[in-house]
Amino acid sequence: MSEVRLEQSWKEALRDEFDKKYFIDLSKFIKDEILSGHTVYPHPKNIFTALDTTPFQKVKVIILGQDPYHGPGQAHGLSFSVMEWVRNPPSLMNIFKEIESERKMELLPPSWRGTEHQEWNKGDFIIHKSSVTPEAWQLLQKGASGDLTRWSEQGVLLLNTTLTVRAGQPMSHAGKGWENFTDAIIKTLSEKRDFLIFLLWGSHAQKKKSLIDTKKHSILEAPHPSPLSAHRGFLGCGHFGKTNALLREHGLSEIVW
Repeated sequence: MSEVRLEQSWKEALRDEFDKKYFIDLSKFIKDEILSGHTVYPHPKNIFTALDTTPFQKVKVIILGQDPYHGPGQAHGLSFSVMEWVRNPPSLMNIFKEIESERKMELLPPSWRGTEHQEWNKGDFIIHKSSVTPEAWQLLQKGASGDLTRWSEQGVLLLNTTLTVRAGQPMSHAGKGWENFTDAIIKTLSEKRDFLIFLLWGSHAQKKKSLIDTKKHSILEAPHPSPLSAHRGFLGCGHFGKTNALLREHGLSEIVW
């Protein structure tokens, strides 16, 4: 795993984990997978993209996924996210569907909402370029892309509980040690940060609830956005608007979803 990048603040926050037996064994397992000729997703340099793009002190929101996409060109280290040129998977399409429905109820931060004669139009939700900052306008223009890097750069930690997978074999790297590592991430955030919002979608993510100090942090729960469960309560959950409302209450900048 010599190509792996890890942002400095996370190296410091998680420094006790790297010398533990499970992490040493996990590193060897990944190396052996690659040396044996198996394709592993994401590419080794992208395994820690979630941490690399969202430094420890900048995390505001955590969205937990399960394991990376196992198809060619999809996974790049962010939960639910795909590379810009890749077709959006069904779960991500449902996430965007929920966001779109919430936008009609004024999801975006008040300071970024438009007035009359707008230029950016998504259904009946319209924003004028002159009414937003250049940065916000760029984010809005990127809104159709399945690459969620724009979220992670705003403080949304898009974390899978298993960070690698063998091509074509979902959950193939489960139980190899990644869960210990990502549990340590959740625990460290819970212990060392004052206020965070955890979005737990589906039973797998909700099992991590016990790692979170609910006296300090907020948890929003809903079914998984998968086509199998999205209509059982994910669609209509209002999590994106609720997240921004909580951030606003704590004096934090909101997310342009």
